[in-house]
Amino acid sequence: MRTNEALDSLPDMAVFARVVAAGSFSAAARGLGLTPSAVSRQVARLESVLRVRLLERTTRQLRLTEAGRAAYARCEQLESAAREVLSLAGDAAAGTPRGLVRMSVAKAYGRQRIHALVPSFLAAHPQVDLQLVVTDRTVDLFAEDIDLALRITDTPPPGLAGRPLEAVEHLVCASPAYLAQRGTPEHPRDLAQHDCIPLGEDERDRHWRFVQAGAASGAAEAATTVAVRGRYVANHSEMRREAALAHLGIASLPGFTARAALEAGTLVRVLPGWRHTTDYSGTAWLLYPPNRFLPARVRAWIDHLAAAMAMH
Repeated sequence: MRTNEALDSLPDMAVFARVVAAGSFSAAARGLGLTPSAVSRQVARLESVLRVRLLERTTRQLRLTEAGRAAYARCEQLESAAREVLSLAGDAAAGTPRGLVRMSVAKAYGRQRIHALVPSFLAAHPQVDLQLVVTDRTVDLFAEDIDLALRITDTPPPGLAGRPLEAVEHLVCASPAYLAQRGTPEHPRDLAQHDCIPLGEDERDRHWRFVQAGAASGAAEAATTVAVRGRYVANHSEMRREAALAHLGIASLPGFTARAALEAGTLVRVLPGWRHTTDYSGTAWLLYPPNRFLPARVRAWIDHLAAAMAMH
């Protein structure tokens, strides 16, 4: 491909990436302020230049071809790269962080761990604005114009750069009054005789998994799963904590939700010799596009979070 041809195709590459991210020509057209036919022409023009088909078009959906997947992996970085170039003007004043940072974060973690760190960051960086996109769904950083996401996982997704912040564990906790009345479980199987307070978003949340502390994860002799039941279920960690404080049963809680009550003695950790494994435990990762040069505003927010987490 000649240099001029490559430069002329840049807008078509960006449009192609938007189509894939949006899932249809019409959705991409709405986001770009174009007509679906104009978007379709640009993708067709790119296919003509590359001499390969990028998308298989049906009446119901678009499907990437093998060549399309390879092209998308590269084209999706164009818009991000363009934003980085434009941000240079805003960051040029002696490297001063400025502009808007948008970060996606899960609801409970955002409310209980991140929100409290916002005032000190904004005070230290008066030319930076911050938007938290608080949602439990997995966002597409490229398609949704998000600078970085905070996800709790042991397997960060490929294609993104990342920085681990802290381990997030799940605990089973109850009030001393509840345990005095009902007894303290000695083994996970004892939970079947108790009122438990699970998350309840799907059936797996009613089957609590444990690995004996100090044992290798997944060792058959050290792992156990118990089906739990109770009269109260809530998919909000603070509500489950309050229910445990009200002596309604044994709750499954993120460590950061339970910490203050455990330190005050109003909650007690149950089965401390066992690790409670859930789909919502692991490491809190800051994930962002793998750009060599992060904008100063994004780097400042990452550094602020890392420093604050290290102090707690």
